[in-house]
Amino acid sequence: MGTETDLLTPLRRYWGYSTFRPLQERIVRSLLAGRDTCVVMPTGGGKSLCYQLPALVSDRTAVVISPLIALMQDQAVQLAQMGIPAAVLNSTLSDGEQTKVICRAREGAYRLLYVSPERVARGDTMAWLQQVPIAFFAIDEAHCISEWGHEFRPEYRQLSRLRTRFPDRPIAAFTASATRHVRHDILAQLQLRDPDKYIASFYRPNLRYLVRECAGLEQMELLVKALRSYAGSNVIVYSPTISRVEETVDFLGDHDIAAVGYHGKMGGDDRRRNQERWMSDEVRVLVGTIAFGLGINKAAVRAVIHLSLPKSIEQYYQEAGRAGRDGESADCVLLWQKKDAGLLGFFANQITDAAERERAWERYRIIREFVESRRCRHRQICGHFGEIPKWETCAACDVCGSAAEWMTKSEVLPGKAAGRKRLPQHTAAAAAGPEAEELREYLREWRRRVAKEMGMASFVVLHDSSLDEICRRQPKSIQELLQVPGIGEKKAETYGREILAALEKFRKGERAGWTQQQAKPADETLRMLNEGKSLEEIAQIRGRQMSTIVSAVAGLVETGYAEFQDGWVSKERQSVIEAACTKAGMERLKALKDLLPPEISYDEIKLVVARLRREESSRKADVPA
Repeated sequence: MGTETDLLTPLRRYWGYSTFRPLQERIVRSLLAGRDTCVVMPTGGGKSLCYQLPALVSDRTAVVISPLIALMQDQAVQLAQMGIPAAVLNSTLSDGEQTKVICRAREGAYRLLYVSPERVARGDTMAWLQQVPIAFFAIDEAHCISEWGHEFRPEYRQLSRLRTRFPDRPIAAFTASATRHVRHDILAQLQLRDPDKYIASFYRPNLRYLVRECAGLEQMELLVKALRSYAGSNVIVYSPTISRVEETVDFLGDHDIAAVGYHGKMGGDDRRRNQERWMSDEVRVLVGTIAFGLGINKAAVRAVIHLSLPKSIEQYYQEAGRAGRDGESADCVLLWQKKDAGLLGFFANQITDAAERERAWERYRIIREFVESRRCRHRQICGHFGEIPKWETCAACDVCGSAAEWMTKSEVLPGKAAGRKRLPQHTAAAAAGPEAEELREYLREWRRRVAKEMGMASFVVLHDSSLDEICRRQPKSIQELLQVPGIGEKKAETYGREILAALEKFRKGERAGWTQQQAKPADETLRMLNEGKSLEEIAQIRGRQMSTIVSAVAGLVETGYAEFQDGWVSKERQSVIEAACTKAGMERLKALKDLLPPEISYDEIKLVVARLRREESSRKADVPA
């Protein structure tokens, strides 16, 4: 069956594509032939189609095992939109809903069934799975099974039971980032039998790697310059901690750059809302911890910027690789500081298991060498994964002579009182002229509205690449719309008339009406202070960690925009902190914290130091020249 099956017809009909990407067709045919398979394919290479298409064609159920709840749910909704029956079985469903999914799975109602590794490890799962007409198992993020990988998850070890309980069913392992050692471990742990192996190149020629060690305030200055250069494009900024995420979002807001945050301590609704605002192009910059990005299906990301050293090359490759998935040029920027290295070393030393501690130190050594050596960045990454390129220089990294203008051109950042100014647009649509950009924004607004009405993510309604093609081609019939890559029959049937109607309205002069004026974060905080709100109330209203609000208020006090209030820190503690400042100075908060009693918090120190710095600068200003 595997070699004769017509695959182009369902590819065109359901996915709206007329050709495969590299390796996809061979992987699909391996699975249809009943072969165990191991696939290593970079982010954006089209892994999900490799198991979705054979599941559709086989008329049985592919069981997809993934650790990412959001990704499973998004993929199931996308498949339903394409007319392919799929379901998710995870902890977000009620007991009744889970029972219904299991019953329907036994009946063979689904082409794809998504489950978590924890679910597979449960004692009752194997029994009912054996009653499901299974085509094959697809294991996503397969590197998680290896202790040598950067994201080892113990529950993945339980997946070895699949081979003993389902000896005649093929198993396919998929990962974006696995070294040779990890690949061998995957094959051994899953007991794959003479598997077909597909390893795509780790070289992403459309990506440019730019690495810079930063001192002090230089990092945030460079971030602002970078984001201004990418204005109008989607950017992900990775921040090392939750408090840094919030501080960065507020800092950017104070410099007229709209951004949303994403981290693990946010409520689920807030996370989803911020992610959707970014996915739908309502806000172009998302600042997140590493919790953001797994399974994110957005192709048109023009830059990924890291504000600290990642813990491994694999992690960096996976996160930076979320840029340029559409094949267009994109930047992977790493702005690191010496203190990042110290922090990674500190965390490595906290690991109690000796073997795991040694692996963590080895990862640290490799990422440190990556940023500090003067060898081609692309070659270093390829070499880490066991691929030796034939070329010596890439012309697409800072070592090989490629430079970004914003990294070299000096610029003074405007202060908090600076006026607003329109930032230049650098999108492909903008390059094609103002009307093309207007059409793109008009269709984005249509997509946002439809997605909101249907309670789903914008990219599920229409991918960025399809939206761009519609702008370029401006189809006038359903038949012409079906020629747009990414629009299959079901999608054309669901949205076709609405898309054509939107294009017609645009031709007749209708334009996007979505606008949003937002006060700067510092202005908002200052307004609430002036209204008499406490720091705790401001943190609650603005949905920020207390430490973020204290840092913002300390900035306002130091710059003279806000008055220090005695209610923030008791008179006794103010005196103790002042005495410590006389002894240790006001440059390093950690030196003060070490000197002070443990019950005095960093927040209290920050606020008192801000008052003292303000008083000192006022005294200097009053001294005649």
